[in-house]
Amino acid sequence: MISAWTSEMVAAAARAPLPAIALIDADAARPVLPGLYLWDMWPVTEVDGTTARVDGAELWLVLAAPRAGDPGERHHQSRIRLLRCRDGAWTDLGNAMPDGFSPGSREWAGSAVVDAGHERVALYFTAAGRRGEAAVTFEQRLFAASAAVAGGAALTDWTPPIEIVANDGVAYAPTHDSRGGAGQIKGFRDPAWFRDPADGADYMLFTGSSSPAAGAFDGVVGIARRDGAHWQLLPPIVTALGVNRELERPHVVLHAGRYYLFWSTQRSVFACAAGSGPTGLYGMVAAALAGPYVPLNGSGLVAANPDAEPFQAYSWLVQSSLEVVSFVDHWGLRGAVLADHPELVESQFGGTPAPRFSIALGSDSATLCG
Repeated sequence: MISAWTSEMVAAAARAPLPAIALIDADAARPVLPGLYLWDMWPVTEVDGTTARVDGAELWLVLAAPRAGDPGERHHQSRIRLLRCRDGAWTDLGNAMPDGFSPGSREWAGSAVVDAGHERVALYFTAAGRRGEAAVTFEQRLFAASAAVAGGAALTDWTPPIEIVANDGVAYAPTHDSRGGAGQIKGFRDPAWFRDPADGADYMLFTGSSSPAAGAFDGVVGIARRDGAHWQLLPPIVTALGVNRELERPHVVLHAGRYYLFWSTQRSVFACAAGSGPTGLYGMVAAALAGPYVPLNGSGLVAANPDAEPFQAYSWLVQSSLEVVSFVDHWGLRGAVLADHPELVESQFGGTPAPRFSIALGSDSATLCG
């Protein structure tokens, strides 16, 4: 069942008080790994979606690239990094996958789940481009691989990566010829694994673009279902046709028997004719994974960067505890426009985990806590 996120819903956000996240200061923007840009992050979870504790600590995956030059170029060098978090302190465990292992030229976001015995982790990730390509491309494919957990300090004994499900080019726009900068490329990325207790089946949500006939503003939340050893591509569950280009990093949290679907998007990828929502965390809710979905708070907007710093954080992920993680983007601009102040592009990019906050969920609402 396809549910629409409409321009009327987005317009409702402008009529309500902004659910603004607290301002990020210099202390909060200090890099936890000074030599690396860090952004999109996700924890290793248990099968039920709770964040796992492996040997007494959490394991996190995060996109990483060398901290040098224009941070916008980090997407062309990104690797998935493994970090351990114990009592709020981060330890760098190196690249999660071996060199030359990924079928892509870069590794983009995904999800990870550990088995009941905490012996193996299944990693679902986006392979961007093709390994060995002469020039950077924006083709995106969804892959899975698993690794043994070595004493909570590394992932080893990797199985060969297997493509989960191929883009059919019919329900979803193909990405092999996708071109353009941030917010312009077509999507088939960000696989988010979810086991639905209603039927016991495994599902994969992902960032997609609708069929080629949909136009420029064609963002959708795609979904696939595991059928034995294979995955079946299904029609999108949420569309933003004519409204928004990118519903990024979609994921589901099951809470009080209801399915809360969250995604991130940026002001710059809304259609002007549809009105423009702020850069923020958005969501919808349904009584079943397939929907129908209704927007949280009437608009879908759950949390946003404050008006004073509209670009300070991005890529929000809601954990089952309802604690929200993200990364520090361009903070402390104080009204400056990056296009007019190129010196701030690098100096004011955080590239590190942002301060966490929590939300509370009602039957069709979400509010910031604290």
